Amino acid sequence: MEEINNTMQLIKELLNSRSLIWSFAKNDFKTRYSGSIFGITWAFIQPIMTLLTFWFVFQVGFRSTAVLDVPFICWFAAGLIPWFFFADAWSSAGNAFVEYSYLIKKVVFKVSMLPIIKIISSAFIHVVFIIILALIYIIYGIFPQMIWIQLLYYSFCMIIFTVALTFITASIIPFFKDINNMVAIILQFGMWLTPIMWSYNMVPDKYQAFFKLNPMYYIVEGYRDTLINHVWFWHRYNQTLWFWAITLVLCLLGAIFYKKLKPHFADVL
Repeated sequence: MEEINNTMQLIKELLNSRSLIWSFAKNDFKTRYSGSIFGITWAFIQPIMTLLTFWFVFQVGFRSTAVLDVPFICWFAAGLIPWFFFADAWSSAGNAFVEYSYLIKKVVFKVSMLPIIKIISSAFIHVVFIIILALIYIIYGIFPQMIWIQLLYYSFCMIIFTVALTFITASIIPFFKDINNMVAIILQFGMWLTPIMWSYNMVPDKYQAFFKLNPMYYIVEGYRDTLINHVWFWHRYNQTLWFWAITLVLCLLGAIFYKKLKPHFADVL
């Protein structure tokens, strides 16, 4: 019961600070690439080059054919673009308390906002990539349909999942900075273990359930269900229940770690 109260208090605190969070997020987005000649353009250059590189390797080099009757680039981008957001948001938000350590010691400042600020900053970039994704589909003759509105749901799922993970890692990193390296390794292997560059149908049936345990599987396949398969999320009710069960457990853990460790942030930062 105490864990639930901690989570509800944290949610209430964040909701009451939403205007300040939004203001800080916009400023964080603007200053992330300040000082460089191309500015925020760098936020898009690296992911786009990564997308093009993988496309060239798999479609041109390995001659990958169409998947689910759509061009490979359309199928591939639908899985890679949500991963871009998840990787960027989790890695950057995990360091929020360290990066904004000068604010931690201000008694009146609500430090719980800091991870959310970084995640929203990453979400700005994700919105642009959603537009790029839509343009890729239109170029290949696949035009928007009503079900595309479901991308809002899966984006929301991804944000909540990232927030849950972030409050766990961000609360520990000030005391154990090796968590940064662990997150990097998880993201590196997770990209290959999540069916982004390959279809889970390639795996024998007896192993498919293992990959479906990964919450990001739900997100990636959700984007493809929306853009390619045209399947609403409630038709995947088993996976939906599993995803939200895992996410809620992580939210509870995040609230516990944050409450227990917050009083000691100022001592180690």
